[in-house]
Amino acid sequence: MKKSVKFILAIMLIVSMVIPAIFAGGSKETSSSKSPEADKTIRVFGAFRGEEAARFDEIVKIFNAKTGYNVVYEGSPEFETQILVQAEAGTPPDIAALPQPGLMKNFASRGFIKPLSSNVINAIDTNYAKVWKDLGTADDGKVYGIFHRVNAKSFVWYPKKAFEAKGYTVPKTWNELIALQDKIIADGGTPWAIGFEAGAGTGWVGTDWMEDIMLRTAGPDVYDQWVNHEIPFNDPAVEKALGYVGQIMMKKGNVYGGSTNILTTNFGDAITPLFSNPPKAWLHRQGNFITGFMPEAIQQNLEEEVGVFALPSIDPKWGAPVLGGGDQFVVFNNKPGVEEFLTFLTTWEACAPWAKVGGALFPHKSQNFADYGNAIERDMAKILAEASVFRFDASDLMPAQVGAGTFWTGMVDFVSGRDAKTVLNNIEKSWPAK
Repeated sequence: MKKSVKFILAIMLIVSMVIPAIFAGGSKETSSSKSPEADKTIRVFGAFRGEEAARFDEIVKIFNAKTGYNVVYEGSPEFETQILVQAEAGTPPDIAALPQPGLMKNFASRGFIKPLSSNVINAIDTNYAKVWKDLGTADDGKVYGIFHRVNAKSFVWYPKKAFEAKGYTVPKTWNELIALQDKIIADGGTPWAIGFEAGAGTGWVGTDWMEDIMLRTAGPDVYDQWVNHEIPFNDPAVEKALGYVGQIMMKKGNVYGGSTNILTTNFGDAITPLFSNPPKAWLHRQGNFITGFMPEAIQQNLEEEVGVFALPSIDPKWGAPVLGGGDQFVVFNNKPGVEEFLTFLTTWEACAPWAKVGGALFPHKSQNFADYGNAIERDMAKILAEASVFRFDASDLMPAQVGAGTFWTGMVDFVSGRDAKTVLNNIEKSWPAK
């Protein structure tokens, strides 16, 4: 009897040990079978939302259908704050689309992001001009960022039908631009329409002008020194650029309504005089977004009504630089599928659907310009793709008290009649001490 009891107890002990192990083994097997599925999800976090996010999602769907991965994009209005918090907490997305080049360098220096693989870098070398690789390179010489859609500002708009009827031709150099504005004045017209007014942001249009001229007179290296305060704001190179801005804005009869109109006309309304009959002004420098501010009748027939050309070069060695912005994609987690997705972004297949519906430009060398939905965006894309110099908006990269403060107000002061040296000295004094 005692032996039977011992036997039964031994059997029960064995069963109590074996059955949990079986279930545990089954649980591990189930977990293992699920992990490849979980690994197929790639989180992408960025700043673009609304219509832009919807258009990017269409690009993502193409990749997911081709590869079986599950790329998921999330946008946030608080992106720049949130991505820093997530990176420091060790909970970042797999990929982030950074709108500011300084963020990439900051994250790279702190070891938050990974250098791009040789395969992705080869794709960049194949499909982009060198400037885009340079913009994605951190201070350690490694490439971290890859660009997709971008925006650009260095365009001059004109009323196409009236322009051609007058026999005017698109200028390729600064001297030709000055000759054109002189010809327009001689014909009894007004060359330029310019508007600085933007509420609390009044003056940013003037800073864009200044930045475009700095790129054309001083070149990208000095431009970068200016942005980083490695040269003072009142450096002779900066004063020279402001002198060129004055050639346009301060010459009597050169701007519709003169300095008063420049300071009081809203930036979105400033292009309207070009489409009067006859035009009250003939030229307007602004970014690709300005088509949305043109009169409704003009928007409905952009290709026939509107012409656009690159703001001409000044120093031929810099060509016609382009000022603008864009999101560069960086890697936090080198998980399966990340390299494939970034390589996909370098191809025209990842751009064409967005180009066709409009609202974005792409710097890819491999692009088919015929895929753009209208001739205007096609022309702008060609200008962008052919540019050997591209830089981000300087005022966005400077300390806020300068870039979104004294630089804006300084351009207002300059148009109001204050001399260039005083304006630049005042901005220099406002630069925060390190």
